[in-house]
Amino acid sequence: MKKFVNDPQEVVTETVQGLAALYHQTLVNIPGTTVIVREDAPVKDKVGLVSGGGSGHEPLHAGYVGKGMLDAAVAGAVFTSPTPDQILTAITSVDGGKGVLLIIKNYAGDVMNFKLAEQLAEAQGIEVAHVIVNDDVAIPARENRRGVAGTILVHKIAGAKAESGASLGDVKAVAERVIQNVGSMGVALSSCINPAVGKPIFNLGEKEMEIGIGIHGEAGIERSELQSADSIAEQLYRRISRDLSLKRGEEVAMIVNGMGGTPLMELDVVGRKVCQLLELDGVQRFRAIAGNFVTSLEMAGFSLSLLRVDEEMKQLLLAPQSTPAFPNLV
Repeated sequence: MKKFVNDPQEVVTETVQGLAALYHQTLVNIPGTTVIVREDAPVKDKVGLVSGGGSGHEPLHAGYVGKGMLDAAVAGAVFTSPTPDQILTAITSVDGGKGVLLIIKNYAGDVMNFKLAEQLAEAQGIEVAHVIVNDDVAIPARENRRGVAGTILVHKIAGAKAESGASLGDVKAVAERVIQNVGSMGVALSSCINPAVGKPIFNLGEKEMEIGIGIHGEAGIERSELQSADSIAEQLYRRISRDLSLKRGEEVAMIVNGMGGTPLMELDVVGRKVCQLLELDGVQRFRAIAGNFVTSLEMAGFSLSLLRVDEEMKQLLLAPQSTPAFPNLV
């Protein structure tokens, strides 16, 4: 498949350099690394927020660096965790004296490398804590669930809390509350192609779809015949709603997330159905957005994320932020 890249081995480096060049007013690429930090880092007397992971999910993670969200993002190779030394560079670059929170997606490589970097930073006298995002309800056992599009809600809410001057303990606590109340699930109509490999990770027929996919091209929990947008949307919604035990009168924030190759028109069609289902169930819609937020290269597909919100979460979601990829929710 044709791709707009120069050298597949340099695509991550050039991606990070390009983002920093495009958003030079607010973002900086630390020379010789794939770390992006906010231009004013470190911010004195503010908890620093660091996240990251394999590339190929753009705008995750660097697109969420800026005032009100992340202080730094670390990009690994495509679908590969960044190394501990890269993560340590990010931590030391954003430590403003009040500690650093690591937001980690629940993948073995990410968890191992971020925890190792945490230990290295603590050995240097930096106070570090972490949370692990595991919002993918396609996997029954909570401890085995992958971190997917719900991750950006953790970025937003924890980021706003940190920007308010809260302590490391309080920022971690609100991040954990988001993790406990968010669920996501995805579906794919096609695989993605790693630029370094040049072929699909899996194959789907013209009239097939994969339900419960991850964001690295992992197979889902079920392969079935292609269904209508309404039918697919209802399946994902029902699975998430049951997992969260949503009740009439509760409020949710909602993300319809494109996987990279799905037109916004189709995401809006899906969003329409989910909004109808929420109304039928008597669940209030606090804010809803649709777009490409956590992608899987050019995969055709989407995911749905629902977050049960409380009053503090609502205030933090509405707090202004300045990042390349997240909309201000007014």
